[in-house]
Amino acid sequence: MRIEIQQIIDEIQKVIVGKQAALTKLLIAVLADGHVLLDDVPGVGKTTLAMATGKAMGLRYRRIQFTPDVLPSDITGFSIYNKESGSLTFMPGVVSDANILLGDEINRTSSKTQSALLEAMEERQVTVDGTTHSLLSPFIVIATQNNVGTAGTQLLPFAQLDRFLMRLSIGYPDLQSQVAIIRDRQKSNPISNVRQVIPLNYVLQMQDEVQNVTLKDSVIAYIAKIAEKSRQDSRIELGISPRGALFIAKTAKARAYVLGRDYVIPEDVREVLVDVCAHRIILAQQARAGKVTEEEVLQGLLETVKVPDGK
Repeated sequence: MRIEIQQIIDEIQKVIVGKQAALTKLLIAVLADGHVLLDDVPGVGKTTLAMATGKAMGLRYRRIQFTPDVLPSDITGFSIYNKESGSLTFMPGVVSDANILLGDEINRTSSKTQSALLEAMEERQVTVDGTTHSLLSPFIVIATQNNVGTAGTQLLPFAQLDRFLMRLSIGYPDLQSQVAIIRDRQKSNPISNVRQVIPLNYVLQMQDEVQNVTLKDSVIAYIAKIAEKSRQDSRIELGISPRGALFIAKTAKARAYVLGRDYVIPEDVREVLVDVCAHRIILAQQARAGKVTEEEVLQGLLETVKVPDGK
C-alpha cells in the first residue's frame, strides 16, 4: 500500500478502530472522485469517519442533518432581492463550501430535497435562478442512512442511488477494538488528535494519477462481460448499467493505485464489484422471495465469467 495512504488510515484509526478494510475502501472512493453511501446501524461511527477523513486529507468538511423540514434551497442555495443594488444576491447552500459534504441520515428528508443533490453530485455545480455556480474541487458526498428504525423515512430514488460510486458499511467493532474505543474516550474525544497528513493539492494530484492508471483491453473486456452477464441473469431484473460498468473501471483503477500499482488486474475488478454494484442492480421478484441478496448474486456472477490471464 502507498505510504501516504497508510498514514491517512493510521490517523483515521485514532477514532475508527480496527476497520482498515472499510477505511481503505472509503479512500479508494475519494481518490476515484466518487460519492459514498454509508449504510449501517446507528452508532458505529459513520459521522466520525467522514469528519476524520476530511481532517486527515486537508479537505473542507461540512455536515447537514437531514430531517423532513430540510428544503432543497438549504442544499443548493437561493437568491434574495438586494434593495440597494436592485438585483438578486446569491446566498450559497451547504454544498458550496465543502470538499466533503456529510449528508447525515439522508433517508429522513423528502424526495424533493434528496433530488436537490443530484446536479451537485453529477455535475459538481448547482443552478439557482438560471445561474450556474461551480463547487469546490474535489467535491465528495458521504451520505449516511440507518437500516433500522426506518419508519417515516424516504427511500432514495434509484437515479440518486446510481450517483453513489460505492455503498459501504462499517459494522460493529471486535472485542479488542471495543475495549480500545471505550478506554480512549474516557477523558477526551480522539478526533482532536487526528492530524492532517496531506494537503488539498496533493489530493487533487493523486486523483489525476488515478486517471492515468493503465486499464488493459483484456480487463476492459472482463468488466464488459460481467455487466452483460448481469443483464442476462434471470435473478436480476435490472442489471449493471453502462454507468455502473464505468464506475467499476474507475474504482478498480483507484484500488490499483492505492495498492501501489500503475495498472489494473482482474483481482481489482473482483474486489470492488460488490461495493460498486450491489446498490445499482434490482433483483427479480423470485430472487427477492428466496431471500437472496444482491451481494450473493454478484459474487455468483463472478464465477460465470472467465478471468483473463496475465496483468
